Formats: sequence, structure tokens, C-alpha cells
Amino acid sequence: MKKITLGALSAVVLLANGIGGAQADDTVLIGLAGPLTGPSARIGKDLENGAQLAIDDVNKTHPTLAGKAVTFKLQSEDDQSDPRVAVAVAQRLVDSGVAGVVGHWNTGTSIPAARIYHDAGIAQVAPVATGHAYTQQGFDTSFRVMGHDDDGGNYAGNYAVNTLKASRIAVIDDRTAFGQGLADEFIKSLNAQGVKIVDRQYVDDKTVDFSAVLTAIRSKNADLIFFGGVDSQAAPLARRIRQLGMNATLMGAGGFVSQTFLSLAQKEGEGVVALEPGLPVDQMQGGKAFEQAYQSRYHTHIELHAPFAYDATRVLIAAMQKADSADPERYLPALRAIRYSGVTGTIAFDAQGNLKNPSFTVYKVVGGKWQPQTVLGGSAQ
Repeated sequence: MKKITLGALSAVVLLANGIGGAQADDTVLIGLAGPLTGPSARIGKDLENGAQLAIDDVNKTHPTLAGKAVTFKLQSEDDQSDPRVAVAVAQRLVDSGVAGVVGHWNTGTSIPAARIYHDAGIAQVAPVATGHAYTQQGFDTSFRVMGHDDDGGNYAGNYAVNTLKASRIAVIDDRTAFGQGLADEFIKSLNAQGVKIVDRQYVDDKTVDFSAVLTAIRSKNADLIFFGGVDSQAAPLARRIRQLGMNATLMGAGGFVSQTFLSLAQKEGEGVVALEPGLPVDQMQGGKAFEQAYQSRYHTHIELHAPFAYDATRVLIAAMQKADSADPERYLPALRAIRYSGVTGTIAFDAQGNLKNPSFTVYKVVGGKWQPQTVLGGSAQ
């Protein structure tokens, strides 16, 4: 078990400088891993902002562990949304002595990083990473605070058929662990309802011109196109669908509902439908207060998942406080058994580390804004 390095050095420095009497607080490092540069940097920064707000809120309460005053500190690392970089980042966080990690952003980076954290014996609480495969690796150090894509794909498939009344459905995915896994679950849901897709096309996560795949789909007369991918690609996809004169509804499930999509898609985004894990911010039990605090601190809107990063950080620290220790051997059992009332809702984990009773919300772009349509899943708390 790797020892957690606390801030004894700061106390030594203070004494050496003649600042008498006051013992410096011990410092407990919490790691944050996500894309802080590159095309997804806005999402990584959103996660970092949410986690930092959580750290600040905890520190305002003057926390203690084992009778000693402690200060929690966030150590952020940039994984560039690249699985290979994510492994190096995970090792760097472990070597830095972090007590636990909030991250990574997507499934493709969370899966390989999870082994590093497991081997080091520290918790990884993913604020997003919706691919079920992340928690199917069998690591008892892996957790997530939003629903996974097996549920999301199933809900999306049922909504497409039963509410949107789609019958000729085409599917595109970006070949990432997230996009392809989500598309597979969506198709599985359709098959269970006796609906066969009319076409399946593939792009990659850097595709900006969707003309070829849409031309193929147009010949199949699709009335709904499901895209397994995120907002920065969904927006140009939506625009191209309208430019080609197609009447198909664009639908996604995870990663669409952002201001970035609206600004990039412009008027061609009207009518796009997306299912997202969690409740709308204004329906979260602490959502309105969180949104006000976020905007007051950072002078910008929530991009996507800041409330989940906040809760991932708070639930990790809550487990340490319950165990009265930042030693993973002591706090991990508390984390597995925790029931925590967070901004996004009640957080408790199943045997795999998945969020119990997750909610999903269907949104639609109406009048240039994402408007909630219905909430699916979840349960009374």
C-alpha cells in the first residue's frame, strides 16, 4: 500500500522561518484527471472547476482527520483525452501521493487508468465515464457518480421508438469506447423491441465532414439518426443533416447537452433530442445553489458535468471523514458502503461501483435552448 504523503514539510518550513507556535495543517492531495488542453479542454476545465469548488467548500468547514486539522488540495493533471497519456497521468498522480482521484472524463481514458489506481490501492471516482466496461473490470477501487450506458442506451432506444415514433433508424458512432459502446446498447434496445436499424455508419472522434455517411443514410430514408459521440461533433452533424435537406431527427445519449452544441449548431440544432445522465440542474436537490456558486466563482456557465465532479470529490472526502483517515485501506470500505446526499442526488454504489438508481433526462432543443422533456429511471430517495 502506498503511503499518503502529508504536509509535514510545510510545518518544518514555518518553524525554520521563525513563525512560532502554529502547527501547519496536514495536506491531503486529491487528484483530478481530465482533458485540460486540446479540443475537450472546456469539459476538463468544467470538471476541474467543480472539483475545486468541492475542495474549497470542505476546507471552509476546517476539517480534521484522526484529531488533526487537515487541508484538502486538488492536484490536476491533463490526460488530453488520450488513453496512453491517461496511463502516464494516473501513474504521476499515484507517485505524487494522492489519497484518491476524481476522473477521468471519458470511458476510453478511465478504463486503462483504473488498473493503475487499483494496483496502488486508491479510489478512482469517475464523474462521467458512462461506459459500463469501466466498472466491469472488477476493480474494487472504481466508482462512478452517474448512470452508465447500458441503462442510457436502453432508455434512449425505448424513447426513440415509443415517444418519437421512429421506425427507420440509422446509427453513427465515433469508434471511441464511449461512442461505440453507447451505440451498441442503443441498437440492443431496438432489437429487443423488434426494430432493426436501416444503416450503421462509422466515423472517428476527429471527423468534421459527415457528408459521406449522411449521403449513405439518406438513401435509406431514415427518420431518426442516433449518434454515439459528443457535442463538438454532434453540432456539425446536425447542421449537415439540415443542409442536405434530410427530415431525420438527430438523437444522442450523453455529451450533447451543452452551450457549445448550441453555439456551434446554431439554428440547425433546433429539434435535436438528447438523453443525458442525471437530472436537469434546476431539478437537482442542490443544483440551483451550486449553479449560483459556480457562476459567482468562475463568471461563466456550467459547460457539462461540473456538478458531478463536485459530488465525486465530496463523496470521496466524505468517505475519508467517515473513516477518520485518508488511508485508502481505511476509507475504501466506507466509500463502498456510503450513502451521501449530494448536489446531483443521493449517491450510493452497487457491488461494481456503479451509481445506484441513476436518473436520466431527455432534452430537446426548443427555441435555441435545451429544454427538459422527461426524466427516466431513478427512484424516490
